[in-house]
Amino acid sequence: MPSPATVKLNSGYEMPLVGFGLWKVDNDTCADQVYNAIKAGYRCFDGACDYGNEVESGQGVARAIKDGLVKREELFLVSKLWNSFHDGPRVAPICKKQLQDWGIDYFDLYIMHFPISLKYVDPSVRYPPGFKDEEGNVTPGKASIQETWTAMEDLVAKGMARSIGISNFRAVLIMDLLRYAKIKPATLQIEHHPYLVQEGLVKFAQDQGITVTAYSSFGPQSFLEMDMKEAQDTPLLLEHPIIKMIAEKHKKTPAQVLLRWATQRNVAVIPKSNNPGRLAQNLDVLNFDLVTGEMVAIEKFDKGLRFNDPLNYGFPIPIYV
Repeated sequence: MPSPATVKLNSGYEMPLVGFGLWKVDNDTCADQVYNAIKAGYRCFDGACDYGNEVESGQGVARAIKDGLVKREELFLVSKLWNSFHDGPRVAPICKKQLQDWGIDYFDLYIMHFPISLKYVDPSVRYPPGFKDEEGNVTPGKASIQETWTAMEDLVAKGMARSIGISNFRAVLIMDLLRYAKIKPATLQIEHHPYLVQEGLVKFAQDQGITVTAYSSFGPQSFLEMDMKEAQDTPLLLEHPIIKMIAEKHKKTPAQVLLRWATQRNVAVIPKSNNPGRLAQNLDVLNFDLVTGEMVAIEKFDKGLRFNDPLNYGFPIPIYV
């Protein structure tokens, strides 16, 4: 199967427009899922310290390379800096640990996971650390975004990351970051689906030459298993009559329509599936176009409804207020 089309980042590197997201991929099956995704044609894998499966992700990559399915330089491997490692001197050591976990020499993209600095938790105490410190409290750290970003820029100079990016940032924080950044963020990763279109933020980032990547493209679907009330109270996008009607018209699945809605807005996507059929379908979303009326109809779903908010998990960190 051919690899998906790519988008050229402001760093000069090419990133696949469709990747495979590693959030909530079980440790027991992660290596096999990564291997099978590579076999299906995926070349971009979006991981993170906080996902707790980087060792297994690396095992899947290593097996695929060993079996001749792919070369390292053909892959685009992404990871993220967690909140408790924002202090400048902590950035390179934790990135080095994550590279070792993956079994690779560099990340194609390394992202600041949240614009949140939390108290440091040593990896020997708990890893991944999550939102709480050693005493079980959510304790703010002292690092500014500028301190953290400057340390991430050093990762590029050291060859540990080819590109660096941000996630879960609002426009005002991006505007501030651009004032002092020596290296502009290559990407902005945000929650993005028809219930949370974020049109202004997407346009602002793209106008700045920052590529936008969507996570949770299927809206509430990803959050049902977490017993999140906001997700349970929201109609599923995959079962929405309008989405299903558009899918039938194009002879595609509802998931393919939702992914094409994003990619047609030049937003990259990182869906996941352990079903071989859906793996292939999710990758095959660039060979048809939605007409203007269909794009507009989907955008009218917008409710400003955000699921991935620390407040929804019970953490008193109101970054979206």
